Amino acid sequence: MIKIAPSLLSADFANLQRDIEGVPNADWLHVDVMDGMFVPNISIGVPVVKSLRRCTDKFLDVHLMVEKPGRYVEAFARAGADLLSVHLEADMPPAIHAALDQMEALGVKKGVVLRPITAAEAVIPYLKRGIDLVLVMTVEPGFGGQAFMTDQLEKITAIRRYIGAYCPACDLEVDGGVDPETAKLVIAAGANVLVAGSAVFGKADPAAAVDALRS
Repeated sequence: MIKIAPSLLSADFANLQRDIEGVPNADWLHVDVMDGMFVPNISIGVPVVKSLRRCTDKFLDVHLMVEKPGRYVEAFARAGADLLSVHLEADMPPAIHAALDQMEALGVKKGVVLRPITAAEAVIPYLKRGIDLVLVMTVEPGFGGQAFMTDQLEKITAIRRYIGAYCPACDLEVDGGVDPETAKLVIAAGANVLVAGSAVFGKADPAAAVDALRS
């Protein structure tokens, strides 16, 4: 089943509850956390995730675009995240594994993220240990509204093969430039969770935009 995860980075920060209520047909909500170091932008933090948890029972998919993400796993888990995903490029492999161990201990689903420069093979050790999600970025992380990078489709296909071989229950998520046209491409390549920001919250009818991504 294809899941749609509207990105709150493109929502109206002064009216987040209103915008969340405007996508009742969304499966997840995608929350981008940026620290101004791993990426040049700064966005949502722990207090906002805690507030989001109070206003929705939707699955909160929290994407940590931060240096040394293990420092923040417990705080975001306790704030109400359902899933935390960490960038493989944000720390050394032993620290990434330790962050995933923390998630497991806290009862939060665990994921890893690849920037466009990172090879598909990098996910294999994490799939072998068992994770819940791989997120492939199809833009450079840090800002919404960027153009989809078609050269990442081959990576999505390769990761789908690795998931089949090592961790079949793992979700494969794609984030960046997803709209009704590129959605078809990433689904064909093997993705089953689609993150979309401006293609949802930038539309007059966000709920209809969510449906358009599924078709």
